[in-house]
Amino acid sequence: MNMKKYSIIFPLVVVIFLSGCNKLTEDPRGNLTPDSYFQTQADLDASVTAIYQQMTFDGAYAATMKSTSYFGSDDFTTDPGLNKGDFRAFDQLNGSSSTQLINAQWSAPWTIIYQANNVITNYQKVKSTDELKNRAVGQAYYLRAQGYYFLVRTFGPIPVIDSTIAVDFRPDRSPVEDVYKLIISDLEMAKSLLPVKFEGEPGRANQMAARSLLADVYLTMTGWPVQKPDYYPLAAQEAKAIIESNEYTLVPNFGEVFKTNNNSESIFGVQFNISANSPNRMYGCSCVPLDEVAADGSSGWNDFYPEINFFLRAPACERTDETFYTELKLRQPDNSFKLVDWSSSETHGGHPYYKKFRAGVNNDAVNETPTVINSMSPSSNKTTDIIRYPMVLLDFAEASAMADGAPSDEAYNAIDMVRERAGLPNLTKGLSAEAFRDSVVYERAYEFAGEFGMRWFDIVRLQLLPKILAERSDKENPILFSGDLGSRYYAPIPINELYRNPNWTQNAGY
Repeated sequence: MNMKKYSIIFPLVVVIFLSGCNKLTEDPRGNLTPDSYFQTQADLDASVTAIYQQMTFDGAYAATMKSTSYFGSDDFTTDPGLNKGDFRAFDQLNGSSSTQLINAQWSAPWTIIYQANNVITNYQKVKSTDELKNRAVGQAYYLRAQGYYFLVRTFGPIPVIDSTIAVDFRPDRSPVEDVYKLIISDLEMAKSLLPVKFEGEPGRANQMAARSLLADVYLTMTGWPVQKPDYYPLAAQEAKAIIESNEYTLVPNFGEVFKTNNNSESIFGVQFNISANSPNRMYGCSCVPLDEVAADGSSGWNDFYPEINFFLRAPACERTDETFYTELKLRQPDNSFKLVDWSSSETHGGHPYYKKFRAGVNNDAVNETPTVINSMSPSSNKTTDIIRYPMVLLDFAEASAMADGAPSDEAYNAIDMVRERAGLPNLTKGLSAEAFRDSVVYERAYEFAGEFGMRWFDIVRLQLLPKILAERSDKENPILFSGDLGSRYYAPIPINELYRNPNWTQNAGY
């Protein structure tokens, strides 16, 4: 990890961001330092905006590469050939520390963390009101926590760096629990500093986002590797506060969640804008079959799709119909389209695909009718929702049931809200705490299928790899790992980071 790089990237990004909006008469970068830059509220607000900008790059949240190490999950697989080597290696539980995309998955959260550190370290220098400064730094605390949360669940022990650092600083990797202590502390700070909502400013982390993420953090800490059930009540408490706030409601139609931005269930989402050179590149071509070619000649990339048995185990309901794409449209020599079932020998992949990631906003990803594909694009204006209200409902349901030793009526109501929207009947009451938890985990798998590691993180905290491998179809990419499956729950530290930090050791099994 090149520490100096991260400690200076913030001012450069701010200048680049501002230069897109204002004509500069001279280049101020040579004199730009935290002391000279953090003068006004506008400086501080721009520095926070620059953190959000970092989240819109391909290596961060904008493309499928953000999920590279999560391909070991059953809701993700990829082509057995083509140029999908990094995805395929992790799908086969055989990922490498030298793959290009694992380096991107590591670097993006660190960039966000280091820019947040600059804000947290310097915001008090700004001449402004406490209220405005607190709103700005509260967002930095939230974003730093979110960056660490993805890193610690993906890579395990990592350095805890909560301030700007010297060029020659080479920190040790900290125990996982120490990383979680910082995450909890940051989210508690964000809770105390942020408003409940930023009216008219979608995409900004608010108090509800901090509480929602904190509930998920506590729930994660009940499982592997922390394994402390004392966190169940805390997870339930934070999630319940969101539910009782009545700030969010489920979108009535599941499919509309993925065709609208900043809807009634979006608690925190990364904003994208094609015209501002910040496109979302997970929607559209990335999830479209290779053998689908639109009327205008554009075609699919075949990056990712669900495993066959994951699809076959899905409940029969409207949500499943809106989640999975099962009838491919193959363009014929006369430019008509032939509809073919996903399992047909005429298809390249022989898999179902994801429907929910096709349309984008106003069909800006895949523009199609039930029988014709007009055009498709690798870029969309669709927001990527990091936290949706169903996550809060399901976190509360599981955490409260496990905390109380049995599911309460409130716990049943929380999961049944998600099931009702999916088109499913209410759960039958009388389940044990463990059976109820398993029902919640199953529900979460299909509510969030294909969404940025949601399924993978459940597999990790509950150590479900043996179970999902036993249920894996022999038509999937072959597993190329025969060692301890426990070593697959963490991704490898990128090899370049080990070269830069010779006191580190690689994660076990790599």
